Amino acid sequence: MVRQILFFLIVGVAGVAVLLSLGVWQLRRLEWKEAIIAEAATMIAADPVPLPATPDPATDRYRPVQTSGRFTGEETFVLASTRDQGPGFHVIAAFETGDGRRILIDRGFIPEADRGQPRPPHAASITGNLNWPDDMTASTPPHDAARDIWFGRDLPGIAAALRTDPVLIIARSDTGDGVMPVPASAAFRNDHLQYALTWFGLAVVWAVMTVAFLWRIRTRTA
Repeated sequence: MVRQILFFLIVGVAGVAVLLSLGVWQLRRLEWKEAIIAEAATMIAADPVPLPATPDPATDRYRPVQTSGRFTGEETFVLASTRDQGPGFHVIAAFETGDGRRILIDRGFIPEADRGQPRPPHAASITGNLNWPDDMTASTPPHDAARDIWFGRDLPGIAAALRTDPVLIIARSDTGDGVMPVPASAAFRNDHLQYALTWFGLAVVWAVMTVAFLWRIRTRTA
């Protein structure tokens, strides 16, 4: 009996300790993620600067920028939806800056019915935020070339298709042609609190189960 009690006690204490440590680790990850979100929100709200010559994904993500040039009329579409307008697309357009660089502009959202509306080349001044989206996951479908629909903002793929540099500005203001701007936001997945509560809950369950096992062993041998 003593050996059984010691065995279940050791397993119980070890299990609770492991589960509690995982919960604490998730709380630390929560603090880290909240700091990243706060930093990104501060960056987004900053005053715009001229578009850097060589934007750096590590330091320039969400940096507000301004540039002038012209839309070339080349564009592609990323499947999206909004609560108010339902299914539609983000319009990703090729843009030629005044110094001859070809970059991408996320002009914003159009309803599905407006995809065929003309959006001809025109001069424009762009204010927005640099971004290197992480929309793509292992489960994201590939580009539907037949319908020219992307299922995430695959920056390298879209840049290759439109023959631009892999530089994307998310427009902050209206670029015309009925496209509704969708300004950049600090959109980070942050489930760490939920995970922490899950681990702490499992620790409580493990502790209760351990006490129950020990109680049963004691009552059987009493």
